[in-house]
Amino acid sequence: MAKEKDKVISQIPVIWLHVSSCSGCSVSVLNSVSPKIKNLVVDEIIPQRKVNLLFQEVLMAASGKTALKILEDCEQAKPGNYILIVEGAVPVGGKGIFGTIGEDKQGQPRPMFELLKSISKEAMAVIALGSCASFGGISAAYPNPTGCVSVLEFFSQQKINKPVINIPGCPPHPDWFMGTVVDVLLSGLPGKECLDELRRPKIFFSKLIHESCPRRADFDVGRFARNLSEKGCLYMLGCKGPTTYADCPVRKWNDSVSWCVESGTPCLGCCEPEFPDFNAPYYEKTIPSSVNEEQDSEKGEK
Repeated sequence: MAKEKDKVISQIPVIWLHVSSCSGCSVSVLNSVSPKIKNLVVDEIIPQRKVNLLFQEVLMAASGKTALKILEDCEQAKPGNYILIVEGAVPVGGKGIFGTIGEDKQGQPRPMFELLKSISKEAMAVIALGSCASFGGISAAYPNPTGCVSVLEFFSQQKINKPVINIPGCPPHPDWFMGTVVDVLLSGLPGKECLDELRRPKIFFSKLIHESCPRRADFDVGRFARNLSEKGCLYMLGCKGPTTYADCPVRKWNDSVSWCVESGTPCLGCCEPEFPDFNAPYYEKTIPSSVNEEQDSEKGEK
């Protein structure tokens, strides 16, 4: 029998890059309960397979040139061998001056998008973590002076062809991220059949929140709350549960303590591409833009 010290552990290098983000996605993931973030970073979640987190600005002790040297080494030493996690939207406006990381060889600020472009080309796959990375989110909200775009849109602009997994949410649930990472460790990169049309893992984003909402019975009988403190369905108060795919009602948050609707506030639809601009206003019932267009068309015909 092989000794414990002789066993070979297969490591998957991971680079976690922040672009235009508030770091809220990192904070959410750090609150993971099972497994804990320590288990993900230090332990073998899967026997003889573990994550080797090489770069993560919130967690790492290194800073400045020492930290950036890690990125340079990864590009050169691990081409096609690491997973890239991107947190935040990509600021491309003003030639990238609204978001920079370090300096180039001429001592000028290096735009975030240039670093992302360089690192992503050598990545095995990319996980866009949070709604900003997945769809633009708050970072790309109107009027978007920094020209922020989602990771997929940026890749399309730069003609970068890499497998992308979107894990939206503002912030995303830690289980959505941990479950995706563990699945990659177990089975490799998910096939198209495992992702929806927005490249979200179906295991977490296959059902509407409305389907499992504990206030669904109120909706069915027409019992609607008119104020946030009242009982009843929150649809008239702007709840986006009927158009949002996520498992929040079943999974809940903060170690399954509660979630948005259970705490008395409408779902804001933060896991959808329409968040935040087209989901507003948040605390009153809104009519989808497609309905408005049909109504305008009918008026024109009359």
